[in-house]
Amino acid sequence: MENKIFAVRTTANREEQVVEFIDSNVKKKKLEVYAIINAHGMRGYVFIEARSQDDAAQAVFGIPYSRGLLPKEVKYEEIEPMLEQIKTPVNIQEKDVVEIIQGPFKKEKAKVKRIDETKEEVVVELLEAAIPIPITVKIDWVKVIRRDSEEEKTEE
Repeated sequence: MENKIFAVRTTANREEQVVEFIDSNVKKKKLEVYAIINAHGMRGYVFIEARSQDDAAQAVFGIPYSRGLLPKEVKYEEIEPMLEQIKTPVNIQEKDVVEIIQGPFKKEKAKVKRIDETKEEVVVELLEAAIPIPITVKIDWVKVIRRDSEEEKTEE
């Protein structure tokens, strides 16, 4: 059974408080509610992802500033543009050996030369290439397989 998303009407500018009340209600009643969403730019509404309409209704029952659950289910596509993607911190360093997991160089191993976190790109050089050519790929297209923590020591 797929989870459903429901809209809850709230008093305008009280969305944060409604989210907190719903959260404590869900924990108290041990309801199958998986997410409570306060969508950016949607005044007067919060969204609940729940197993059933009954779980969602139980979650909002008797909550201050809540004006009730809308009877129809909301499609994810309708609220997707309002959701904000949270960026995960990058755990890649220069000189790491990575495997490219997407794109035309998939399954190739490469060494990280430069990281551009603002563009979410990484410059790598393929290890098996006869001539090292820098290639820029999306940062989530690579997976660290070996970390070069020790610098190469030069003997004097």
